[in-house]
Amino acid sequence: MGTSEAGRYDVVVVGAGAAGLACAGDLCAAGLRVRLVEADDTVGGRMRTDRMAGFVVDRGFQVFNTAYPQVRRRLDLKALRLRPFSPGVVVHTEDGPRRFTDPTRGLRHGRDLLPGRLASARDLAAVTALTARDMLAPARVLRRGRDGTTRTALAEAGVSPELVETFFRPFLSGVFLEDELETSARFFHLVWRSMMRGTLSLPAEGIGAVPAQLASRLPPGVLRTGSPVTAVAADGVTLAGKEELRARAVVVATGQRVAAGLLPGLSVPEGRTVTTLYHAAAEPPTTEPVLHVDARRRFLNTCVLTALQPRFSADGRALVATSVLGAPDAARAATVLRALGEVYGTDTRTWEPVHRVTVRDALPAMPGPAPLSRRTRFAPGRYVCGDHRATASLQGALASGARAAREVTADLRDGRIG
Repeated sequence: MGTSEAGRYDVVVVGAGAAGLACAGDLCAAGLRVRLVEADDTVGGRMRTDRMAGFVVDRGFQVFNTAYPQVRRRLDLKALRLRPFSPGVVVHTEDGPRRFTDPTRGLRHGRDLLPGRLASARDLAAVTALTARDMLAPARVLRRGRDGTTRTALAEAGVSPELVETFFRPFLSGVFLEDELETSARFFHLVWRSMMRGTLSLPAEGIGAVPAQLASRLPPGVLRTGSPVTAVAADGVTLAGKEELRARAVVVATGQRVAAGLLPGLSVPEGRTVTTLYHAAAEPPTTEPVLHVDARRRFLNTCVLTALQPRFSADGRALVATSVLGAPDAARAATVLRALGEVYGTDTRTWEPVHRVTVRDALPAMPGPAPLSRRTRFAPGRYVCGDHRATASLQGALASGARAAREVTADLRDGRIG
């Protein structure tokens, strides 16, 4: 085995997704000698943007929430040139489309909040009380609350089973990537709070602009792409080709499956799989950048991305993104396309499939009760971070990376690792 880089690093961080970028940035700010290695040819992990058939497509449908504390701390939101989705969600029910929206953001689409349209007066009162509590209570209060599942949290808030099935279950399936509402109640409350307090949007250049901005703030020479790690040891890492990078500490900031392979004995949660189907349409089925969900749960959600950002198309055609749980076969994909025809009120048989991306372990499973944060120390000199060590969100990934940086810095300072 050879060591091609002279000297020894204080820390090697493995994986340049959101967690690894946050961790490396904080370690550099602490004055440590850091090397961040990434197996792929660019940063981002699951937050990637590609160019396919003349379209800008993210690696699966994504939204960017401006309310996350780590986002506000680390990113220049103005530089991202965010494009907001329309407030609310259009739910396609047996009685036709209904819009669920926050009336404080404007009454233009508020008529479906009248009792009897989407929900009863009792349900509207229950959701209003739930929303007010989550918006106004300090986040620490929500984090310390009694945990269970999202389904039990909604029942305890007084939301009827009918509204759960009509709105919450189809909508939250696309948020948590599971359709049984088994996700941690505390995490649900935090997510609901962030949605009410923030704006759901996308950067003008796609979601890949987020990790790109984080990477641009690293000192020169810290990041090395195209460098897969094959083994982690107490004194560094081994790269493909048997090259070694020696370090006093190693932080594994990959997805849970890779992390478990590099750190034998690490316990990781199951992962959620999602597939996004991208279709091109000669004419836009709608000009509004609003999220549509299906009460019959034939798909998770769908949106005309070019209504949000026309530059996502090079030739003026509309780009429609539709996500479904798992990896659908051809028959199920055809069922989804027919459902989109009903949702958008158009003939989808002429739509051209331009891309399909299946993301395994797109989110870690968080069945309640579940911890909202885990320590990053795994063994002397070895650490692990990522959304699978915190919450299934960009906030969780960034916060876990920050925690790893704090714990590594403290251990180096106190002499607990060499």
